[in-house]
Amino acid sequence: MRRQQAVGNLPGEKGELIGRRSELAQISRSIGATRLVTLTGAGGVGKTRLALGAAAEAQPSFRDGAWWVELSPLRDDAMLAHTIAETLPLADQTTRPMIEVVAEYLAGRELLLVLDTCEHLADECALVAEALLAAAPGLRILVTSRRPLGMDAERLLTVAPLPVPDGEATGNAAGGADAVALLAARAAEAVPGFTVTDANRSDLVRLCRRLDGLPLAIELAAARLREMSVAELTDRLEDRFAVLGTTDEVVRGAEPPWHQALRTAIGWSHELCSPAERLAWARLSVFAGSFDAEAARRVCADERLPEGAIPGLLDALVDKSIVTWVPTGGGERYRMLDTIREYGAHWLRGLGEEDTVHCRHRDYYQALADRAEAVWMGPEQIAWYERMVTEYANLRAALEFCLAEQDGHSALELGGTLWFFWTSCGFAKEGLHYLDRALAKDPIPGPHQGKALWAGGHVAVILGDTETSLRLAAAFREAMAQEADESAGFVAAFLEGISYSLRGELTRAAEALDTAPRTRPGTGTYDPAWFSVKATRGFVHVYLGQFADAVAVGNDLSAEGTRRGETWARAWGDYVLALAALGLGRTEEAAAHARTALDGKRRFRNGVGIAMAVDVLACATVAAGRAEQAARLLGVADQTWHTLGIPQMGTPSLVAARQECEAQARRLIGDHAYQAAFHVGYDTDLDSGITYALSTPGTTPPQTPVN
Repeated sequence: MRRQQAVGNLPGEKGELIGRRSELAQISRSIGATRLVTLTGAGGVGKTRLALGAAAEAQPSFRDGAWWVELSPLRDDAMLAHTIAETLPLADQTTRPMIEVVAEYLAGRELLLVLDTCEHLADECALVAEALLAAAPGLRILVTSRRPLGMDAERLLTVAPLPVPDGEATGNAAGGADAVALLAARAAEAVPGFTVTDANRSDLVRLCRRLDGLPLAIELAAARLREMSVAELTDRLEDRFAVLGTTDEVVRGAEPPWHQALRTAIGWSHELCSPAERLAWARLSVFAGSFDAEAARRVCADERLPEGAIPGLLDALVDKSIVTWVPTGGGERYRMLDTIREYGAHWLRGLGEEDTVHCRHRDYYQALADRAEAVWMGPEQIAWYERMVTEYANLRAALEFCLAEQDGHSALELGGTLWFFWTSCGFAKEGLHYLDRALAKDPIPGPHQGKALWAGGHVAVILGDTETSLRLAAAFREAMAQEADESAGFVAAFLEGISYSLRGELTRAAEALDTAPRTRPGTGTYDPAWFSVKATRGFVHVYLGQFADAVAVGNDLSAEGTRRGETWARAWGDYVLALAALGLGRTEEAAAHARTALDGKRRFRNGVGIAMAVDVLACATVAAGRAEQAARLLGVADQTWHTLGIPQMGTPSLVAARQECEAQARRLIGDHAYQAAFHVGYDTDLDSGITYALSTPGTTPPQTPVN
């Protein structure tokens, strides 16, 4: 049975793709005949836009869709496989190398993977592409890069500028040329009512010829038509051509014959900006991916650029096509094309401000992480989850800046503050990558090291690496031995207790958990660890057969989560209550609690929480006699586990419960019916599977706590 999952994540196309029909056809033929196709060419020639159009056309022909991986913000090549995994519906939480995980996931799938903007990671992209293509016969890869990957299997397609009419074009011939058509379309956006006429046609052709038909150069020029006529614009550009064609080093990887037109267009746009706009352009170049107006104010403003001027400068740069406005569900954001960003970064270095502005960027994102951590265990939790995921490219950039500058202390502080991001938002492997590097650079004991050890230990638990989590628990005890923060007692108890529980050593786990302080902290750096201790203690109670104790723990956990208005820990409380109710034979209550837990975990797209909640829901469902429904739920859960790594995290008690659920369902409806229902669940997309789980009978949670 074929998997009916979502067909991909291609970004929405921004306007009509003008021209390029022959290129699209050539890319389509190449993808059909060759497994690796690279679109190469100068910066600004339109590789990304062409790849997006080609991927959209090819998408229906791939059973598992087309997936877009944006590499522009990524600077650490070690994170390439992680970035691909994050794009795919894959969130492996084991200690295996991520490239192996991605290769295994793709092995049986038929999909198109688009790696956009690879020139700064070309060597690593070549290694990753080689490994994935070897493992996945149904995989095709489309690459955009200013330079080839240099692989034998690579089919290179050089993207040329748009064609420009020869000679003094007249009539409709000029208006139909692709370069002129693009200029006319962008001019109409800049100047409502603009059209190609007999009076301006020759000037449009002359301008497109001057810019060699380069799409980015044409779009930058079109933005200036608000201020001057086509003829004036062309004359002024020609006057500046020789003067501004002297900064080719800032257009990385560009090659003749078009790079002079591009740097001329960018340099000319830069010259026509006001001094304040130029300075803002340079400072904005430190952002990775997108950014919002608040971040721009905090990072770019000083006595030379007053904070109040930043919104107006952003608007001006958007009008000039230097900055792109990106409306999102979470508010307005902005971004720069790589070529534009590189030009700004060049000027920032020339101004001697590179380190200063990068430090402001680092400090802003440290402050943002501090704000998120301070309110994480409260009613703003989901909003902050969404915001921090949106800001991940900039958080990465800040961490990489600290590590590149050998600033281990700042890396340790930011990495530790982000414990909630690594553990709750699906970035455990990345967290371990940064925390290990930060701890190695700054081994001095103290509060920042303690928080990083807490974060690293928790991440190791999620990845199933109990040897590391126990080692870091011991290091945490040593680092915090002289600290007065009583909440620290919950951390080591949790790390040791959950490590032993994952190993199946439940009595030893209970002993470790019971070393935690008896009173709820309410304050302190490690206050959230109380929730982790309680959730783990409830789990251990259940699998030691102490169901009444588990109910008390689950109620306490849920009540505190409800009091604070948070969702993450409260969902774990409902999970414990589901396990306890199931153990007491209260199947409908167990199912209702499991659905409440699932509803909480889906808000964070937390794979482990989703899979565990659906597993226990399946157990409650089969116990209620609905075996076909339980089989379908097991399919949904297994689909999720297989994106995470080891099913049930290899925990003996969870594995045994899952096996018993399947055996009971098979006894009730037979192997054939079980397999059919299981594959219905496994072969649907995850969102539909979760919707099914939440909408099945018995959805109303109990009105009073189980007791």
